[in-house]
Amino acid sequence: MNLVEKIALPNDLVLQIWDKSRVIASGTTKVEMAMVLTFAVREDYFSEPEDFQKVVDVFGPEISYERTKERAFVSTSDSKRVFDELMEDFRRDLLPYILRTDFPARFAMSKLRDIRQNPYRYRDISGETGDVK
Repeated sequence: MNLVEKIALPNDLVLQIWDKSRVIASGTTKVEMAMVLTFAVREDYFSEPEDFQKVVDVFGPEISYERTKERAFVSTSDSKRVFDELMEDFRRDLLPYILRTDFPARFAMSKLRDIRQNPYRYRDISGETGDVK
């Protein structure tokens, strides 16, 4: 896994682009690109302090937005070209979304929605399902 690029975004976040490609058979490569954006959860993203605390309790003080694009069974000789195509797709489709100034707050709120809609996924330290309102 190689760090390909770090992109400083205007919303004060830093996006990391990773090349996770690997040979899967003789002359064949699985081309995989991972995008990782990690940022601190801030209380001002939430209208209620309890909501902020719930997200921090479940995910910690930082949360990560991660996306992976991949293509399997690519000829190894074409793997660089395919990786570049995945990068172009990312820049066209996903980059405008994460460039938004409200992206961190909206993503943090999506984590809160997930906790509320799927409480069985999130357990507190004692092993009991968290008290999700």
